[in-house]
Amino acid sequence: MEIINNLYLGFSVALSPYTLMLAIIGCFIGTIVGALPGLGPSNGVAILIPITFTMGLDATASLVLLTAVYYGAMYGGRISSILLNIPGDEPAMMTTLDGYPMAKNGRAGDALVISGFASFVGALLATLALAIVAPSLARVAYVFGPAEYFALYLLAFCTLGGVASKNQAKAALASCVGLGIAMIGVDHTTGMTRYTGGNLHLMDGIDFLVAIVGLFAVSEVFFFIESHGKNSSLGVTLGKVTIPWSDIFHTRWTMLRSSIVGFIAGVLPGAGASLGSFLTYMMEKSIAGNREEFGTGVAKGVAAPEAGNNAAAGGALVPMLTLGVPGSGTTAVLLAVLMTLNITPGPTLFADRPDVVWGLIASLIIANFVLLFMNVPMVKVFVRILQVPPAMLLPGVTMVSFVGIYSLSGSYFDLLLMTLFGVLGYIFRKLDIPTVPVILGILLGANMENNLRRAMVLSDGDWTFLFSSGIAISLWVAAVLGFVAPFFFRRIMKKPKIAENA
Repeated sequence: MEIINNLYLGFSVALSPYTLMLAIIGCFIGTIVGALPGLGPSNGVAILIPITFTMGLDATASLVLLTAVYYGAMYGGRISSILLNIPGDEPAMMTTLDGYPMAKNGRAGDALVISGFASFVGALLATLALAIVAPSLARVAYVFGPAEYFALYLLAFCTLGGVASKNQAKAALASCVGLGIAMIGVDHTTGMTRYTGGNLHLMDGIDFLVAIVGLFAVSEVFFFIESHGKNSSLGVTLGKVTIPWSDIFHTRWTMLRSSIVGFIAGVLPGAGASLGSFLTYMMEKSIAGNREEFGTGVAKGVAAPEAGNNAAAGGALVPMLTLGVPGSGTTAVLLAVLMTLNITPGPTLFADRPDVVWGLIASLIIANFVLLFMNVPMVKVFVRILQVPPAMLLPGVTMVSFVGIYSLSGSYFDLLLMTLFGVLGYIFRKLDIPTVPVILGILLGANMENNLRRAMVLSDGDWTFLFSSGIAISLWVAAVLGFVAPFFFRRIMKKPKIAENA
């Protein structure tokens, strides 16, 4: 009964004409961002952050717009995967295994429609699960003290960094860089300045919005300059688009199973949509009677990863809203938006700002139906966008980034910082060092330090206090496992790649 009342509150917010318009606009923009190879949801949300602030949107409107872009980008990532054999983002990588062979076999339209329905099922079920699970998890989080929160932040660094990179040492390095950047400015406990080099502009620390836009959007421009816009044309021709009802009916249980597994993967801090799409594809392949046909263009090979990665996208919102810990790179960007709006995600958010939380959940339910109706009949429109020359697209991204950041602060120094972060992001990506742990360090560094200090004050300097409860010990164990587990996952992931090459 309580959930029904909360959803009633949420839909009263989401069905206002202004909020509904923002959700539709976000879905459209997100699908375009997801369809363009290389951008992905993190870049799309980061690029739009300055626009949301210059428009003067409140917390609910900003979050609805950006999460609609997030969901839309997850839908759109399948388009370039199926037509170009180029994943729109990392989670869409598994869709290429069967999506592109289907397209080459003359079934590009069928593959796009099946993936659209699978995305709808996964995202919708994940949003409903978010409404059920998140309030309960928020109540559990009330028992968290400084030791538990410190272990939770450590878990986020270990899992998010470990899964996002092929090398744990590089992920740890990126986390340390982010934590180091978070220390810049005035120490609020001692009043001493740290790592400012005497520069007055750094006294207030580094604005994480400047870092996010630089690391994601500006670095993408540098990559475009280097590649000279390669891979910007369609790989296969899209014929007539019809709804393959028989394939959709045949994959209904695949979509359901994959949605459940994907949501669980998304709830785990750091696992995210990439792990969700991989696990669901491998699960479906292992239980299928025609497993040898996977990789040649089967409908289940398209439906499973798409349902899994979209369900994981919804699941990643659970730890962000209830614990203040992002479940993926994109939710780390969304967390930055909430913090900029002076909204602290965590267990008290559901009690203090129910209009924000339930308005967001109701808007996501509506957005899923909008995306379904938008991505099936209008799929040819989004396919045409792939033909837009990147030489026209990327300058627009650059202009939005610079104008948006300058409109927020009015400081030329922030523009210089953003450019420096763009160079840093470019260098890190060339060296295969993940940038998400850097953002995570900047976002959570201050809170992690404050909880560590509180724990030491409460225990009179006894470091064993960090292991004083069962919850804290469990989180420490999960952090170690989260850092080590990717070693074994990558060995398993090599098998389908070897088979594909063969």
